[in-house]
Amino acid sequence: MTTIQARRKLIVILLLCVALGGAVLRHLGAPGTTLRDVGTLLMLLWIPVIGNVIAWLITKVRRKLPTEAAPTTEFDVAQPFRPQVQVELTLRPAAVPAEDLPIAEGEHHCAFVIGNEGFSGKWRVPEGGSFYRGTPQMLEVEFLAPALALPKFAPGVVFRMLVGESFIGDGRVLQPIDAAGPSAA
Repeated sequence: MTTIQARRKLIVILLLCVALGGAVLRHLGAPGTTLRDVGTLLMLLWIPVIGNVIAWLITKVRRKLPTEAAPTTEFDVAQPFRPQVQVELTLRPAAVPAEDLPIAEGEHHCAFVIGNEGFSGKWRVPEGGSFYRGTPQMLEVEFLAPALALPKFAPGVVFRMLVGESFIGDGRVLQPIDAAGPSAA
C-alpha cells in the first residue's frame, strides 16, 4: 500500500469514527437541543466520504465486468492499404516558400472533416507519383471506420483535411471505390 493510500484509509477510518460519535450524540440528545444538533453535524461530515467510497466501489465492479472490445483508434500496419473513396485534394501551400516541397510518397494519416464531424483516415501518394501543394490531385482514401464515414462521403461532398490542429487542405469526393476498383458512377 502506498503512502497516499494509507493516508486515505486513515482519513476514512477517522471520519467514520466521528460519524459514529455523532450518531451516539444524536441518540443521547433530546430533540431541539444543541447536543442533538452537534451530533447531526458530525454525522454530515461523513457524506463526502460516502460518495467517494461508492465511486470507488463502482469502478471496482466495472473493472470486473466483461467489456466489449474497444474500438480501434489506429490503422493496423500489417493490413494493406484498401481505399474506399477517390477524392480530389488540394493542399495549401507552405507558409515559407523554401518549405514548399513535394509530398513524399507513401501513406499519410489525417482527419477528414465535414461540417463539425471528423473521420480518421489515410491517403496514399503512389510510388513515383508527385504531389505538390496548391494543385488539385486525385487520391484514394481509406477510413478507419468506413461504416461511419462512407455514408457521409458521397460524390460531390466537400471536406477539409485536418492534421494536428491545422486545416492543411480542402477537397471533394469524386467517387466510391469498390473492392474490385473504382466504380463507374
